[in-house]
Amino acid sequence: MSRIRTGIGYDVHQFAEGRPMVLGGVRIPFDRGLLGHSDADVLLHAIADAILGAAALGDIGAHFPPSDPTYKDADSRVLLAESCWLLRKAGYQVVNLDATIVAEAPRILPHVPQMREAIATACEISIDDVSVKATTNERMGFVGREEGIAALAIATIEREQDA
Repeated sequence: MSRIRTGIGYDVHQFAEGRPMVLGGVRIPFDRGLLGHSDADVLLHAIADAILGAAALGDIGAHFPPSDPTYKDADSRVLLAESCWLLRKAGYQVVNLDATIVAEAPRILPHVPQMREAIATACEISIDDVSVKATTNERMGFVGREEGIAALAIATIEREQDA
Protein backbone atom coordinates (compact mmCIF):
# COMPACT_ATOMS: atom_id res chain seq x y z
CA MET A 1 0.00 0.00 0.00
CA SER A 2 1.40 3.36 -1.05
CA ARG A 3 2.32 5.94 1.57
CA ILE A 4 1.54 8.87 -0.79
CA ARG A 5 -1.75 9.05 -2.66
CA THR A 6 -3.60 11.68 -4.67
CA GLY A 7 -7.24 12.37 -5.35
CA ILE A 8 -9.07 14.63 -7.75
CA GLY A 9 -12.31 16.46 -7.02
CA TYR A 10 -14.69 18.34 -9.30
CA ASP A 11 -17.95 20.06 -8.54
CA VAL A 12 -20.30 22.47 -10.24
CA HIS A 13 -23.32 24.45 -9.04
CA GLN A 14 -25.61 26.78 -10.91
CA PHE A 15 -26.37 30.29 -9.75
CA ALA A 16 -29.55 30.92 -7.78
CA GLU A 17 -31.32 34.10 -6.74
CA GLY A 18 -31.96 34.69 -3.04
CA ARG A 19 -29.05 32.62 -1.73
CA PRO A 20 -25.78 33.88 -0.26
CA MET A 21 -22.59 33.32 -2.25
CA VAL A 22 -20.30 31.05 -0.25
CA LEU A 23 -17.00 29.97 -1.75
CA GLY A 24 -14.11 28.39 0.10
CA GLY A 25 -15.94 28.85 3.38
CA VAL A 26 -16.15 32.61 2.81
CA ARG A 27 -19.31 34.64 2.27
CA ILE A 28 -18.73 36.83 -0.77
CA PRO A 29 -20.85 39.88 -1.63
CA PHE A 30 -22.63 39.03 -4.89
CA ASP A 31 -26.13 39.36 -6.31
CA ARG A 32 -26.63 35.57 -6.48
CA GLY A 33 -25.58 32.46 -4.61
CA LEU A 34 -25.27 28.87 -5.71
CA LEU A 35 -28.03 26.28 -5.84
CA GLY A 36 -27.58 23.16 -3.75
CA HIS A 37 -28.87 21.14 -0.82
CA SER A 38 -26.15 22.46 1.51
CA ASP A 39 -24.69 25.97 1.21
CA ALA A 40 -23.51 24.81 -2.26
CA ASP A 41 -19.87 25.78 -1.65
CA VAL A 42 -18.53 24.37 -4.92
CA LEU A 43 -14.89 24.80 -3.87
CA LEU A 44 -15.17 22.96 -0.56
CA HIS A 45 -17.18 20.18 -2.21
CA ALA A 46 -14.44 19.63 -4.81
CA ILE A 47 -11.78 19.61 -2.07
CA ALA A 48 -13.76 17.13 0.06
CA ASP A 49 -14.14 14.85 -2.97
CA ALA A 50 -10.40 15.02 -3.65
CA ILE A 51 -9.58 14.16 -0.04
CA LEU A 52 -12.06 11.30 0.16
CA GLY A 53 -11.06 9.99 -3.25
CA ALA A 54 -7.36 9.96 -2.40
CA ALA A 55 -8.08 7.49 0.41
CA ALA A 56 -10.67 5.53 -1.63
CA LEU A 57 -13.39 6.58 0.82
CA GLY A 58 -16.04 7.40 -1.77
CA ASP A 59 -17.32 10.89 -2.42
CA ILE A 60 -19.08 13.70 -0.63
CA GLY A 61 -22.50 12.54 -1.84
CA ALA A 62 -22.00 9.12 -0.25
CA HIS A 63 -21.15 10.60 3.14
CA PHE A 64 -23.47 13.64 3.09
CA PRO A 65 -26.32 12.73 0.72
CA PRO A 66 -28.59 15.49 -0.57
CA SER A 67 -31.53 13.24 0.29
CA ASP A 68 -30.70 13.59 4.01
CA PRO A 69 -32.46 16.60 5.58
CA THR A 70 -29.60 16.84 8.11
CA TYR A 71 -27.50 18.49 5.42
CA LYS A 72 -30.11 20.99 4.22
CA ASP A 73 -28.30 24.37 4.08
CA ALA A 74 -25.32 22.78 5.89
CA ASP A 75 -22.11 24.75 6.24
CA SER A 76 -19.66 23.05 3.88
CA ARG A 77 -16.79 23.86 6.25
CA VAL A 78 -18.35 21.30 8.59
CA LEU A 79 -18.63 18.76 5.75
CA LEU A 80 -14.98 19.36 4.82
CA ALA A 81 -13.88 18.99 8.44
CA GLU A 82 -15.82 15.73 8.69
CA SER A 83 -14.19 14.51 5.45
CA CYS A 84 -10.76 15.27 6.93
CA TRP A 85 -11.73 13.42 10.11
CA LEU A 86 -12.71 10.38 8.02
CA LEU A 87 -9.33 10.64 6.30
CA ARG A 88 -7.46 10.69 9.61
CA LYS A 89 -9.61 7.81 10.89
CA ALA A 90 -8.46 5.80 7.83
CA GLY A 91 -4.84 6.48 8.81
CA TYR A 92 -3.98 9.32 6.43
CA GLN A 93 -3.15 12.98 6.70
CA VAL A 94 -3.42 15.78 4.15
CA VAL A 95 -0.06 16.83 2.75
CA ASN A 96 -1.20 19.39 0.19
CA LEU A 97 -4.39 20.78 -1.37
CA ASP A 98 -4.48 22.63 -4.68
CA ALA A 99 -7.76 23.96 -6.04
CA THR A 100 -9.04 26.10 -8.88
CA ILE A 101 -12.33 27.98 -9.08
CA VAL A 102 -13.67 28.48 -12.62
CA ALA A 103 -15.96 31.51 -12.73
CA GLU A 104 -16.59 34.65 -14.74
CA ALA A 105 -17.96 36.32 -11.60
CA PRO A 106 -17.69 37.17 -8.76
CA ARG A 107 -14.10 38.29 -8.43
CA ILE A 108 -12.25 35.65 -6.43
CA LEU A 109 -8.73 36.99 -5.86
CA PRO A 110 -9.58 39.39 -3.00
CA HIS A 111 -11.05 36.47 -1.01
CA VAL A 112 -8.31 33.88 -1.55
CA PRO A 113 -6.43 34.51 1.73
CA GLN A 114 -9.64 33.99 3.76
CA MET A 115 -10.49 30.88 1.72
CA ARG A 116 -7.06 29.37 2.34
CA GLU A 117 -7.43 30.04 6.06
CA ALA A 118 -10.93 28.50 6.21
CA ILE A 119 -9.77 25.38 4.35
CA ALA A 120 -6.63 25.00 6.47
CA THR A 121 -8.70 25.36 9.66
CA ALA A 122 -11.30 22.80 8.56
CA CYS A 123 -8.61 20.29 7.62
CA GLU A 124 -6.35 21.08 10.60
CA ILE A 125 -3.36 21.74 8.34
CA SER A 126 -1.04 24.67 7.71
CA ILE A 127 -2.25 27.44 5.42
CA ASP A 128 1.03 26.88 3.55
CA ASP A 129 -0.36 23.49 2.45
CA VAL A 130 -3.41 25.05 0.77
CA SER A 131 -3.46 26.67 -2.67
CA VAL A 132 -6.53 28.35 -4.15
CA LYS A 133 -6.54 29.86 -7.62
CA ALA A 134 -9.19 31.21 -9.94
CA THR A 135 -9.65 31.44 -13.67
CA THR A 136 -12.41 32.30 -16.10
CA ASN A 137 -13.81 30.07 -18.82
CA GLU A 138 -13.12 32.78 -21.44
CA ARG A 139 -16.88 33.33 -21.83
CA MET A 140 -17.39 29.78 -23.14
CA GLY A 141 -19.89 27.18 -21.88
CA PHE A 142 -22.20 27.43 -18.87
CA VAL A 143 -19.51 29.09 -16.74
CA GLY A 144 -18.76 31.58 -19.50
CA ARG A 145 -22.44 32.44 -19.80
CA GLU A 146 -22.44 33.08 -16.02
CA GLU A 147 -24.90 30.28 -15.31
CA GLY A 148 -22.77 28.78 -12.54
CA ILE A 149 -19.36 28.05 -11.07
CA ALA A 150 -17.11 25.01 -11.29
CA ALA A 151 -14.20 23.97 -9.09
CA LEU A 152 -11.42 21.41 -9.38
CA ALA A 153 -9.15 20.17 -6.61
CA ILE A 154 -6.31 17.77 -6.07
CA ALA A 155 -5.38 16.40 -2.68
CA THR A 156 -2.09 14.76 -1.79
CA ILE A 157 -2.31 12.60 1.29
CA GLU A 158 0.17 10.47 3.19
CA ARG A 159 -0.32 7.38 5.33
CA GLU A 160 0.50 8.22 8.93
CA GLN A 161 3.61 6.53 10.35
CA ASP A 162 1.80 4.41 12.94
CA ALA A 163 -1.16 3.49 10.72
